[in-house]
Amino acid sequence: MLRIFLALIFTFLISSCAFQTLNRTKDINYISATTQEDLPNKNLDVYAPKKADNLPVLVFFYGGSWKSGNKEMYHFLGNRLARRDVIVVVADYPLSPDYEIPAMQASALAAVNWTKDNIESYGGNPDQIFVSGHSAGGHLASLIAVKEDELKSSENGKKLAGSILIDAAGLDMYGYLQETSEGEGKKYLNAFTDDPAVWKEFSSMYFLNDNLSPMLILEGERTYPSIQDSRERFMKRIEEKGIENVTVKIYPKKKHIPMITQFLWTGGRVYKDVLGFIEEN
Repeated sequence: MLRIFLALIFTFLISSCAFQTLNRTKDINYISATTQEDLPNKNLDVYAPKKADNLPVLVFFYGGSWKSGNKEMYHFLGNRLARRDVIVVVADYPLSPDYEIPAMQASALAAVNWTKDNIESYGGNPDQIFVSGHSAGGHLASLIAVKEDELKSSENGKKLAGSILIDAAGLDMYGYLQETSEGEGKKYLNAFTDDPAVWKEFSSMYFLNDNLSPMLILEGERTYPSIQDSRERFMKRIEEKGIENVTVKIYPKKKHIPMITQFLWTGGRVYKDVLGFIEEN
C-alpha cells in the first residue's frame, strides 16, 4: 500500500505545475523582420509548456530606469508563469544613452507585433496577449496599452487582452519632469530628452481612451513617491474619463524592487492576482 501511495504522490507531483517541463526558446531576433531601419536588432525569449495549446501569453518588459537590464535576468519569471500555463515572452529593448524613448516604444511595439504573428507556433493564443512590465518596463507596457491602435489586429480584430503594470514608473513623466528636470529628474533626460513635448508624448496618462483594454496596476505601499504620485494622477484621469476596467492593488509594506522579486516565491499573492486577471480576460 505504501508503494502504491508513493507512486500516486510521485505521479501527482510530476503532473503538477512545479514539475511541468518547458520549452525555452532563446535569442529570437524580433526587430530585423519589421523593416524598422532605425531600430537596433534586439532579441526575445519564449517560455512555454512543452504541450502548450492555445494558452494565454504575457509579453514582459523589464525595468532599469530606461538605461539598464537584460532579459536573462528574468528567466525565473518566464519559468514560473509558464509552469502555470501562461506563455511568457521576455524582450530586450534599446536603452539610453544610446537610444531615446521613441526607439524604446517602437521596439516594444515590434516585440508585441512579433508575438501576435508568431506565438501560435509556440502554443499561444494570439487573441489573448497581455503586456506587462516592472518599473520602466511597466511604463513601456502602459504606452502599448493606451496606444493599442498602433498594434496589429488579430484575425478577429482583437489586439490586447489586457495589461499588467508592476510598480510602473513614468505614467505621467511629463508632470514629473516639469517639476524635477533640473534636479532629481535630470538623470532621465538621456532617455526622455530635454523637450517637454517628448515628455508628454510618452506619458501614457495623456492617451487614455474609452477603448482601453482591462488594466491591472500592482504597486508597493513603500515604493518611490514619484511612482505613487504618477499613479495617483493617472487614476484621477481614469476617473475623469469614466473608464471602469482599471484595477489598482496595493501591496502592504512592499518596496519597489521586491515588487518584482516576489515572483521568485510561487505561493505568493502576486501569482493569485496576475493569474486571476489573466483568467478573467
